[in-house]
Parts: sequence; C-alpha cells; structure tokens
Amino acid sequence: MPAFKWMHENEVTDETCSIYTARGWTNGQKCSNMTICKNCSPHVPCVVPDTYPTYQVDEYARVSKEGPMMQEIYQRGPISCGIAVTQAMENYTHGVFEDTTGDTNMVHEVSIVGFGVEDSKPYWLIRNSWGTHWGESGFMKLIRGKNNLAIETDCAWATPVDTWTNQKFHNTTAAEKADPNNNSTNGPYPEPPIDAAFLQKEEKPQGCRRAEKSTFMHGELRPEKMPWEEIDPADLPANWDWGNMTGGKNYLSWNKNQHIPQYCGSCWAHGPTSALADRFNIKYGKKLATPNALSAQVVVSCNYEMSSCSGGNPGAVYDYAFTDGLVDSSCEQYTATNLPAAKAECAAIDICRDCTGPPPPPGDNGQ
Repeated sequence: MPAFKWMHENEVTDETCSIYTARGWTNGQKCSNMTICKNCSPHVPCVVPDTYPTYQVDEYARVSKEGPMMQEIYQRGPISCGIAVTQAMENYTHGVFEDTTGDTNMVHEVSIVGFGVEDSKPYWLIRNSWGTHWGESGFMKLIRGKNNLAIETDCAWATPVDTWTNQKFHNTTAAEKADPNNNSTNGPYPEPPIDAAFLQKEEKPQGCRRAEKSTFMHGELRPEKMPWEEIDPADLPANWDWGNMTGGKNYLSWNKNQHIPQYCGSCWAHGPTSALADRFNIKYGKKLATPNALSAQVVVSCNYEMSSCSGGNPGAVYDYAFTDGLVDSSCEQYTATNLPAAKAECAAIDICRDCTGPPPPPGDNGQ
C-alpha cells in the first residue's frame, strides 16, 4: 500500500515519460524531475519537457480474505497482493497451482485481475511481473480460499483520480528544469551514421532518419487479391479507428517514446513493430491475455540491414519478422542503444533475457 499512498500524494507519469530501467535509489537512480519525465534529442543534453500528462490516486486501503477480495475485484477492478515465492512457483507453467511447502513469507508483489474455477478448483488469476515467457503468458492461476502462499493476507486497492476527462498536465517550472539531481547527459551518441546514400538528404525534425523507400530482401509476399481490390472505395466508412471500435474496444498497442532513456533515431523500428503489434491484437482479439507490444529494441540490436539508432529501413523490420520472428517487450526492454561496438553480432540474450538478484551496483548492467 505505500505505493498507492505515494501516488495519492504525488503525480505519476506513464512510460513515455519515464521508461522502466530496473534501477532504484539504492543502485544508481536518484529521484529528480528528470526521473519523473524526460525527453532527449540528438547531440544535446536530455531535458524535462515543458508539459506532460499526469495521473493520481484518489482513495486507497488494505483488503484481505477471500470474500472481500472477490468483492473488490468484481465491483471495481484488480488489486495488488503480497505473495510468498517458492521454487515450484518459479517453475510454474500452467493450470491451478497449489504450493505444498507452507511458505507464507511474502517477498514479492503481484496483481490479481480476476478469479474463477477450473477442474472444480477455485483460483485467483494472478498477473506477475516476470515476463510473458513465465507461466501462462505471464499469468498464473493460484488456488483460492486457502491463503496459499499468503496471497489472501495483505492486499491493497486504489481508485484513480479522473485526469482524462479534462486531461491534466504538469507545467514544468524553471526550478524543476534546474534540479541539480537531473541527469541531463545524453549518453554516448550511438555508433557512426549508416551509409549517407541510403538515407534521405535532409534529416527528419527529431533526428530520426529512415531509408528513402522501404525495401524488402525477399520481395513483397502478397495475397492473390489485395484489400483495396475487394471493396469499392465508395463503400468505405467515413470514420475508422482501431483504437475505438464497437463498444469502445481498443485493439492498439501502447504508445512508446523512442527518445528515452537516451536519444535513439529508431522511428524506423517503432513504426513497424507498433503496427504489427496492433495487427496481432486485431487478429487474436480476446485470445490474447494482454495487448501485444513487440520489442523495437531487438530489431535495433539484431537487424543488420543497415539499421541502428542512427536510422534505418522500415522494410527491413518486416524482413526480420519474416525470417527470425519477433518477441514482445517483456523479453527485451527498450534501452535506446545499439549493440556495443565490440560485440560482433546479436546473441540469444539480446533477444530475450531474465535476471536474478541481487540488484547490480551503480554502473554495472548485471551482465
């Protein structure tokens, strides 16, 4: 609950303002106005944006025991809960899990998004934070009503303040921009630019450059009939938005910021991976546990078709997806960097990774 209390007393931003870097106060991440919201441009220090949207918590409280937890989830939404972690839980793959060790030492926090019954076993539907390669696409069904792994001991809920009807923005002050704790360095500007002949002559306004034309190594793999050959243009609706379909259904993956935690000219990777993720959401609809988000970082690191943080070919993303496949963002966090110059080629750990404690000290990336 301390997190909800903090969000009640302070403004919170989204990941386009402050991307997850797996760092905290004790291992190199000082709290500053730039920690709260940051944006970067090529060759110059990063800055705190003049304005940015904020979010906040209204009411919050603890909840425990099966009945009250079910009521809270059913009537108002997911809750967060402390949970013990055992080896068997770490190795969970599917089905309704019931730990047999009796461990009740809560060392981890999860969210509970629902409940149900499977094979006559009541369960909590838990969303973990260990990536989609764990459990059932990042989720677990845990036996309900037995306080297994202490899951029904210490939970909390919070309600959001309505900052969206009249969107609430934070207006940055001069003092916040001058915060001495701000880390305004842009890091090393990524590797030398790719072949200038491959790029447009004029650099894009935000420094992100793309090939003059998308090219495909394998040519275009088309169906026998293209969509625009099937429907008369006059029959198309006047308005169409995949983010606002019938009943308010949103099929889009979430927005991202290619310019944090440091500047990276990777628009050529973000545009195609976002569009592809949207199409996965459209194709599979309710079959997906959560909206899909594909890793642009893997494409930046592992796509060698003259593509990097200095610009690239959007068509090469589709080639890479066709030949190598893509992973989601829980496999490889966006770092806005190229592979180190000393690394000859992309390795398996550059495509999907997981790490164990303790947290690395400042300046150590844990590898």
